[in-house]
Amino acid sequence: MSGKYYRNLRLTAVQLSVSELQTEAKRLLDNKIHGLSFSPYVSGQAPGIQITEQQIHERLQLISPYVKWIRTFSCTQGNELIPKIAAEYGLKTMVGVWLDDDVENNEKELQNAIDIAQAGHADMLAVGNEVMLREEMTEQQLVAYINRAKQGAPDIPVGYVDAYFLFENHPSVADACDVIFANCYPFWEGYPAEHALSYMKNMYTRAVKVANGKPVIVSETGWPDLGTPDRAAVPSYENAIRYFVDAYHWAQEEGIDMFYFSSFDEDWKVADEGDVGAYWGILDKDGRHKYAK
Repeated sequence: MSGKYYRNLRLTAVQLSVSELQTEAKRLLDNKIHGLSFSPYVSGQAPGIQITEQQIHERLQLISPYVKWIRTFSCTQGNELIPKIAAEYGLKTMVGVWLDDDVENNEKELQNAIDIAQAGHADMLAVGNEVMLREEMTEQQLVAYINRAKQGAPDIPVGYVDAYFLFENHPSVADACDVIFANCYPFWEGYPAEHALSYMKNMYTRAVKVANGKPVIVSETGWPDLGTPDRAAVPSYENAIRYFVDAYHWAQEEGIDMFYFSSFDEDWKVADEGDVGAYWGILDKDGRHKYAK
């Protein structure tokens, strides 16, 4: 079936068989989705190790035919090499600046990000990821980092990534951003798969309301295909591929930029998120496609 067929009939993914979903997922990926969250770690690795250029090339080669943008999470431990390498594959990068309660490392992250931007390899800066959610710094401290990034990289949009509702709770953070990066996860709020897309639309709308006319990008959304349920949210292959197809149909129809989470399954995330943390990729840990078969 063609994309036009899907649009004309306004089919939702709930009406499609798994084989039809796989066909549509392949079409979406072959035509290049907007963005993917990208971490270069392979099985047995985790943040804290040094990433090599060769490994970045190897992992990017697996996703570059299917995506226009990538989103990174850090500018240290080799991750600062990703944007320049991504550009070699024709990819744009939303460069992530990892912030937490380690002030010394924050300075390295911020300076490396500014250097990347000034070298012309960053297309957007995401200064901080869920710092408010983790309660690792004050609102004023975060705003100061955002403002420093804007001063150091005045030619590209600078924003902050967090759960959509935290921009409602911290309006000064939203005000400091050029663009709002909203994480929207129906799964982590326990919503059943059949209602997930409707709830994600509501999450996005709430972020738009506090953005005061600034662009809002869905910086993360996704659905795991294995693991323990979170209340009514059940991980399964069918639920995950339906959510992927529905989410991208909606985003493309509405002209919304969306970074799907994630490129690969990552077993290191089990320590923080339980068994479900390892199964968010559209490719498995070995780089095999799960959806576009």
